[in-house]
Amino acid sequence: MTKPLVLIVEDDKPVRNLIALTLESQGYRHESAETGKAAILTSVSQQPDLMILDLGLPDMDGVDVIVKTRTWSQMPIIIVSSRSDDSDKIAALDAGADDYLTKPFSIDELLARLRVALRRLQYLRGSAAEQELVFTNGPLKIDYAGGCVFVDGREIHLSPIEYKLLCLLSRNVGKVLTHNYFIKEVWQNALPYDSPSLRVYMATLRKKLEVPLGQKLIQTHVNVGYRMLRLSDGGTAQD
Repeated sequence: MTKPLVLIVEDDKPVRNLIALTLESQGYRHESAETGKAAILTSVSQQPDLMILDLGLPDMDGVDVIVKTRTWSQMPIIIVSSRSDDSDKIAALDAGADDYLTKPFSIDELLARLRVALRRLQYLRGSAAEQELVFTNGPLKIDYAGGCVFVDGREIHLSPIEYKLLCLLSRNVGKVLTHNYFIKEVWQNALPYDSPSLRVYMATLRKKLEVPLGQKLIQTHVNVGYRMLRLSDGGTAQD
């Protein structure tokens, strides 16, 4: 089976070479680009499976690369950047990035995030009909058609808002979704003033699911958002 093709977009040669050597050691194929324009051209011509993107490029901001790429491709995009402010992370994730690592970064963590993103890609490329009807994540099962949620075969009763939040997370398993994204999708950018906050809804959702699971399912990214972890069949979170 052909290994995934990863596009490295990084103008810092030592960092680019480090990532390239790491990918080679794991058997991944890779292409490189030093500018935003080259990244877009390579994406179109080579059709990579995943992009590792620096935000500080010499010709354009990496967020602009994300926006342009998202007009035609849903390939996973992992940001590796020296920008550590929450506002930078949120801007990149809102633009369509799937994950965000801050330099200096751990090679092992980058590989773990890459595996998560590629598993999500594999899932998205699976049977569209099956995705439309049923979602499974370890002991968790969501029957989209019936609007029902089960853990180990036992139905879990959720409020309409909790169910919407869970569906958003499940359709983007492994991907960080920002607070703004949830508010846009669930409340159409207009969270009622007297409504419980997103944080409260997420806390009750986690309690209803994680207590019977006995395992963390929803990971918090402080001041950024949330993501659903991929569980094994035994209920253990996977990298």
